[in-house]
Amino acid sequence: MRGPRQPRRYLGQYSGQHPARPPAAALRRLRTAALLAPALLLGGCALLRPNAQEADGQARLAQAQALPPPYTLRVELDNAPLRALLLEHLDLARLRRVAPNAEVDATELTRLIAAAPAQVRALLETEGFFNAQVSLRREDGAPPVVALVVDPGARTRVSQLQLDIAGDLQRRREAGERGADVLDEELRRRWPLPPGAPFRNADWSAGKRALLTQLRAAGYAEPRLEDSAAQVDAATQEARLSVQADSGPLFLTGPLRIEGLQRQDEATVRNLAGFNPGTPASETLLLDYQDRLHLAGLYERATVTLDTSQGPGAAPVVVALRELPLQQANVALGVDANTGARASVEHWHRRALGWDATARDKVEVAQLRQAWEGELATHILPGMHRNLVSVQAERLVSDEDVVRSLRLRLGRDQTTPRADRFSFVQFESSNQEPGDRAQPSTHVEALSLQHHVVLRRLDSVLLPTRGWTLSLQGAVGQARSSDAAAGPFTRLYARLTGYRPLGANWYGQARLELGQVFVRANVLVPESQQFRAGGDESVRGYAYRSLAPTVNGAITGGNVLFTASAEVAHPLSAALPALWGAAFVDVGQAAQHWGGLQPVWGPGLGLRYRSPVGPLRLDLAYATAEQRVRLHLSVGVMF
Repeated sequence: MRGPRQPRRYLGQYSGQHPARPPAAALRRLRTAALLAPALLLGGCALLRPNAQEADGQARLAQAQALPPPYTLRVELDNAPLRALLLEHLDLARLRRVAPNAEVDATELTRLIAAAPAQVRALLETEGFFNAQVSLRREDGAPPVVALVVDPGARTRVSQLQLDIAGDLQRRREAGERGADVLDEELRRRWPLPPGAPFRNADWSAGKRALLTQLRAAGYAEPRLEDSAAQVDAATQEARLSVQADSGPLFLTGPLRIEGLQRQDEATVRNLAGFNPGTPASETLLLDYQDRLHLAGLYERATVTLDTSQGPGAAPVVVALRELPLQQANVALGVDANTGARASVEHWHRRALGWDATARDKVEVAQLRQAWEGELATHILPGMHRNLVSVQAERLVSDEDVVRSLRLRLGRDQTTPRADRFSFVQFESSNQEPGDRAQPSTHVEALSLQHHVVLRRLDSVLLPTRGWTLSLQGAVGQARSSDAAAGPFTRLYARLTGYRPLGANWYGQARLELGQVFVRANVLVPESQQFRAGGDESVRGYAYRSLAPTVNGAITGGNVLFTASAEVAHPLSAALPALWGAAFVDVGQAAQHWGGLQPVWGPGLGLRYRSPVGPLRLDLAYATAEQRVRLHLSVGVMF
């Protein structure tokens, strides 16, 4: 409102947007857009200004009459983002981009120049500058120059915020529901324009959209904005904001409505839901369910939606599915820095023996590894569990030995968005043949009970930049060997990996890995239960599994393990944001006991390509202990 003693102050509502880009052929429409821009930007309202800012219009018109086309525009403004904004949206600048070689008659050019100062102020107001001073001058030359000298003045800041959310959310808060209080606090915390923040029209518009989006994500499927106002006082550079929203009702899940099943069982779809009717139908709940369906390995397409047509009390959850083929085979060729060139064939049968179970067989042949893996696993049971039996036969070649192993497992696993758990009984047999044929081979067998856990707290499972993962393994068992006594053993292992943005588009990653086998000195355990370091995801710069103790001239598994890694990465260019450069240093070793551990170092440089299926890493590492350079190539994230 305007008081009698403050003729230059106006307190009004503000709702601004950048002007739209005109078609290239419609040059004369630029004149109309330029003259109408201030009114459009302010949504029909305007801020009253000192008359001095508009006083020299006729003088500018007369000056422009003598300015022949073409021309050059120069904006003199210290603030680089604001200068870029003006050069992007000012009609004088856009005219030269839309038609750089077009002849512009003097009348058209005169009108554009006359409208430019007002348009500058209108554009700056969308960024919160309501007291800009703009002057225009002509500089002779070939071509002549139109110079806009801009002083944006002080930026308007939010002085007051009134955010009211009525509806079911308010009623639940008043009833003392903890979840409603948490949601209300989260909505206020995420609001982009708190008191003291610079006022920007883009943030004002985005904040209102985000408020409704967050309510829908929390299960309030029909929120609406009742009223909003941004009152700007240009004289004091203050903005007072008010938003009134209605959350609408909280929708609760009703029965599952499953569509598209042909061969697979309905029970698996219901078990994958993981929630009961009456659960708040948040967006996260439905998306997590959809992700579990995708990861089940049974469906080519899975879509989960909420049917709101029947009201909020028990809204049906619609699950639309398209099944994968009953049988499927894949052939793959590739190269691995650890095991060399490889080829593999993998086959799935998604109703093996007519049961609600999946059978998987995989044969892999690589330069340094040959293996067969077979698994029979039930479809998802209540509680996200599966029962499974698996077998693996493997031949693994390293620089110093050849290890043949056979492994049988019978167990039960559970996969959730934040954790994987696997408990199983395992029998394994291994035979280690030293590279030196003069040395005898060693045969070891063991029966063990094991439990593995992987915990995830990541912003993205495929391309993490923030959070952590923790892998824990524990085993107790009995071992016997051809060259040693029989006896019990215990195995413990932990791997912690952290991700964190470092600011200025830098990202950090760190890893710590520890392991130990507790066993008597006269008892041998299978090679797979011991530790070796070296290679990708371990200590780069060294050969795969080459960092381990040497016994009788042959490398063998160790009873203790330590590795660590630190890495920083940065996008190489704005044009290729998925391509990062990285610098890292790895350190570690495996040994028979902690006193004999002598870690070695592997610093290096690398490239990262963040593809939609996971990161592709190319690393060049220097092995300080061997004084040689090694190239490493890997794909994916290891948990």
